[in-house]
Amino acid sequence: MELAVFLICLFGFMLLGIPIAIVLVICAFALMFVTGGSNFLSIAQAIVAGINSFPLMAIPFFMLAGEIMSQGGLSARIVKFANLVVGRVRGGLGYAAILASIIFAGLSGSAVADAAALGSVLIPLMRDNGYKIDTATAFICAGAIIAPIIPPSIPMIVMGTATSLSVTKLFMSGIVPGLILGLFLMIIWYFIVRKHGYEDRVIYSKDEAIAILKESLPAIVLPIIIVGGIRLGIVTPTEAGALAVVYALIVCKFIYKELDLSKFGDIFAAAAKSTSTVMLIVGAANAVGFYITSAQIPAKMASVLEPLIDTPMLLLLKINLLLFIMGMIMDLTPNILIFSPVLFPVIQKAGIDPYFFALIMCLNLCIGLITPPVGTVLYVGCGVGKIDFVTLSKAIVPFIIVEIVVMLLCTFFPSLVLVPLNFIMGR
Repeated sequence: MELAVFLICLFGFMLLGIPIAIVLVICAFALMFVTGGSNFLSIAQAIVAGINSFPLMAIPFFMLAGEIMSQGGLSARIVKFANLVVGRVRGGLGYAAILASIIFAGLSGSAVADAAALGSVLIPLMRDNGYKIDTATAFICAGAIIAPIIPPSIPMIVMGTATSLSVTKLFMSGIVPGLILGLFLMIIWYFIVRKHGYEDRVIYSKDEAIAILKESLPAIVLPIIIVGGIRLGIVTPTEAGALAVVYALIVCKFIYKELDLSKFGDIFAAAAKSTSTVMLIVGAANAVGFYITSAQIPAKMASVLEPLIDTPMLLLLKINLLLFIMGMIMDLTPNILIFSPVLFPVIQKAGIDPYFFALIMCLNLCIGLITPPVGTVLYVGCGVGKIDFVTLSKAIVPFIIVEIVVMLLCTFFPSLVLVPLNFIMGR
């Protein structure tokens, strides 16, 4: 009964176009009434408790750092560096897009920020070099989802808060899978370049190369500082976020000198808007999570999946299918917050490593960011590339297939996640 009420409220109000945070609050009220509760104040208390978390403080810091980098010229330097490294290869702008996405992933932790910052620089360049604009935009969007996989990752912070797993260890679990994802995207780009006959190359003189290296060095160093500082225990993820803000301010204001004081208001407003959206969803999900637990929905879900516990791979495949469908119709953060408390007890009972599963879950739901009909990153791509949603949705299909292959590869071969993770963590 409680599960049916929750699902009807969740999907019914979503179909009416109500924002997901409000839908989750409505679900909390519905479950409260079904379970016989009547304390309205408890929902407000649960919302506040949900966002009153030290690890979640990293989110506004990384959001702000990402905005500063976008406005301060840091993303343009990353693109130049990527072009310097791989631009001389045929179709080099595409390879540079993925390399830039990998580097920017170590700065922002957000697929939307990656698509907006790098797309605004790369898509006009690719258009001017004769690339099909729909393919180029789709490729930028596909590369953008590397950002939530490679640390620092905002979804991993949310995951750690929802499951009480170590955020540091969650961060480290994404390094190798994120690089594999970038490699597979470069492989498919190799065939696209030859199919469409692209011949562009970006070649710099020795003096230009030295100048680009000097300019880009401050941008390249930051991901090393963030990831290295977290791994060595010098800073927590939250402190790393604060460090990223200070570093980005210094570099963009005093080294690149492209950050005007007049932009600060817009930068803080954009960061506050992004942060408030995430935090409201987190708080609302905590409220509905309280009543989901009270209604014993996780136990009921576990009983439904009970027959698959003895066959972990089949269990993972069915969960992957469920998450892929949910990723198509609901954004990444609410999916993590709704399904983590339900699924983690099941996978742990089946003997599946929770950090491995967290990576698979995050990767799966990140693919949802570029999958219609919701596809948050696709809408960013439409705005930056100035193309319509249907055209971009068709162009993204080959890249979605490649990313599903990577997800299944990691699913069938857990060592791709666990061996590097244990090595990085010194186990």
